[in-house]
Amino acid sequence: MPDRRETRPSEDAQPQAAAAPVIRVETLQAHYGERQVLHDVDLTVLPGEIMVIMGGSGSGKSTLLRHLVGLTRPTAGRVELLGLDITRARAMEMMRLRRKLGVAFQGGALFSSMTVLENVMLPLQEHTQLDRKTMEIMARLKLEVVNLAEAEAMMPAELSGGMLKRAAVARAIVMDPALLFFDEPSAGLDPVVSAALDDLILKLRDAMNMTIVVVTHELESAFKIADRITVLDQGRILMVDDVEAVRRSDNERIQNLLNRRSEDKEVDAQSYLRRLTGEADAPGQPKEDAGAT
Repeated sequence: MPDRRETRPSEDAQPQAAAAPVIRVETLQAHYGERQVLHDVDLTVLPGEIMVIMGGSGSGKSTLLRHLVGLTRPTAGRVELLGLDITRARAMEMMRLRRKLGVAFQGGALFSSMTVLENVMLPLQEHTQLDRKTMEIMARLKLEVVNLAEAEAMMPAELSGGMLKRAAVARAIVMDPALLFFDEPSAGLDPVVSAALDDLILKLRDAMNMTIVVVTHELESAFKIADRITVLDQGRILMVDDVEAVRRSDNERIQNLLNRRSEDKEVDAQSYLRRLTGEADAPGQPKEDAGAT
């Protein structure tokens, strides 16, 4: 007699729900004084993804990064990290969140009076109650990850540019963050050291299951490490897509960026003259009629 018991598909066969974004940005606006530098930016970053944010100088990359890590509050809009809306979060909520974030700043931002090991230990001293021996062991483990174990007793002034970058990465990952941010990681490095740093970023994502956001203008690096690329221009997002889609884009400004073509800006003669004489129009003020006498 056939078995009529109900059968269910295995868990592996069940459809998987789409993973919730670990970063969600909605209609983000930012100003420096009267000048608007981010215009209604919308962006999501998925778990385990390497998102590269790229654009020309003055495009708003670094400003966007400052808002993503909670260093600057937006004029309007919303930034959500790991489910927390940081534009409305309380101080204690931000303190707990920062334990899950790592940031490797462009210049390394190491304290010059502290050894490499002491710099890497600093987040543990600020955010945990661990004894010093345990913190030293954890810091050395991260120095091993970035191939810098031999430099633990050195001072920042004794490090090369590439070593400074790797020390900054070790400090950024010492708390095993869920989210890791890089600001221009390849800036000022020679091609060989830059390639090694790219490999390290990929290694961190794969070995430590991190979600990584990288701000860079280095095209070769961006194409090597990115799962998706966000292209910013004058504070607006032109495109968010994978590497091949960005390469194939027919957007003229994106192609100018990829092919390093300069752009000639049209200059209004009367506006230029007003700037020279210190009589430039105030922000938001309509221009005078060119035909007025």
